[in-house]
Amino acid sequence: MWIYRTSSGIVIRSSGRRARVQGSWDNFVNDDDLARNATNILTTSGQPEGDEEGPPNDLLPPIGTQEVWAAGVTYLRSRQARMEESEAAGGGDFYDRVYAAERPELFFKAPHYRTVGPGAAVRIRADSRWNVPEPELALLLTSSGKIVGYSIGNDMSSRDIEGENPLYLPQAKSYDGATALGPCLYVPDAPLPSSTPIQMAVERDDNTIFSGTTSLDQMKRRPQELADYLYRELTFPTGCVLFTGTGIIPPDDFTLRSGDRITIDIPPIGTLTNPVE
Repeated sequence: MWIYRTSSGIVIRSSGRRARVQGSWDNFVNDDDLARNATNILTTSGQPEGDEEGPPNDLLPPIGTQEVWAAGVTYLRSRQARMEESEAAGGGDFYDRVYAAERPELFFKAPHYRTVGPGAAVRIRADSRWNVPEPELALLLTSSGKIVGYSIGNDMSSRDIEGENPLYLPQAKSYDGATALGPCLYVPDAPLPSSTPIQMAVERDDNTIFSGTTSLDQMKRRPQELADYLYRELTFPTGCVLFTGTGIIPPDDFTLRSGDRITIDIPPIGTLTNPVE
């Protein structure tokens, strides 16, 4: 089941049927029984999709007032890249320790008003010279900490700023246009299988200049483990979005430029595409 936040309300799609729901996104998705209640709506008031088949055209990011948090160094590839970028500053060992530790790295990524949706522009910092996209599985957690759905996140990162000093992480990760989310909230009957692939491509002047693939089974930590740590000493009245880390990192000689186009695919969630401003 796919749930979209649009400029004209909430749209639910599943099995060739579609239903529109008016009201608050926060109230609708912050529901431990979201899958069952959304299915009931489709059963009682949904209509055949007909010519409307596919995602709506007026998509907004699938977020209301939720905060976006993120987990770091959850893939081996991320551990290696972070150690390399921070070696000169003496911080390389930090990331090796985090990867092996019981406690995960969790950090605040963005408020809802700094989060852009499908087709909207992401940005690179004006004071950074080395910038990369980071494709990630995003979890939607209710206020009780239950995972009720999935989306696709792009955790834009300034690698030179983070590499200069690990304490600069908030500046490398949190700025206007550094967080993209979409295209929808995917609500399955069961958790996503570990074989689920994540794919990313970056286009420049109609040419693919980078592409990469990973899968959820490359994650050292499980999604529920990350969620449980996040909720240990934090409350989220309307729920939370949690990015789960990246396993796709471009080579060190790659950096984004204005005009690039980033496409992230996670089947069966969908595709998130954003131009770079």
